[in-house]
Amino acid sequence: MVLLVRHGKTPTTGQILPGRAPDLHLSEDGLAQAEAVADRIATLSDPAERAPVAVYASPLERTFETARPIARRLGLRVRSDRGLIECDFGEWTGKELKVLAKQPEWSQVQRWPSGFRFPGGESFLEMQARITGTIARLVHLHPGETVVAVSHADPIKAAVTAAAGTHLDLLQRLVVSPCSVTALAYTEAGPHVLSVNSTASLTELAIS
Repeated sequence: MVLLVRHGKTPTTGQILPGRAPDLHLSEDGLAQAEAVADRIATLSDPAERAPVAVYASPLERTFETARPIARRLGLRVRSDRGLIECDFGEWTGKELKVLAKQPEWSQVQRWPSGFRFPGGESFLEMQARITGTIARLVHLHPGETVVAVSHADPIKAAVTAAAGTHLDLLQRLVVSPCSVTALAYTEAGPHVLSVNSTASLTELAIS
């Protein structure tokens, strides 16, 4: 099972498209969210067979700051994995969302993301291929085990659409809140979506 955790709130959440810009840290609320999600994930240590055996994070500061409390509660270390990094927004990096929403391309981002490439950056299709390939690699490294992967909203949404067998163009219908947990299980029969955007207890996670 892969527990995909979105990083906690930052001072720019909901206002700026930070992308891969460096030096963006969690806000006070985000730090509190990180501690809370660590507590929730720690409940999986009982029963022991669901206890996470590894914690991975995108190399950006906000994801590492979210992953550290999780790793500390589990007695693990945070491993950096570039495959979990945010989409490369290219020329849109650092722009205000209210300004971007007025761009003619914005409607394509919302309604036809599979056909869009950020100017000077990554396409949604490339991002989906990257995140799904990364998850497949982590599953291969930890067969039958649970791992935590701290990433960003859009990559997590792209992973969910792939696991659910739905089109990437439905990505914007998904909500992935700060420090929410999205649980995906991978079996020989294929992937199972156990939860999306969970901000409550994780004790009920199971394939039924």
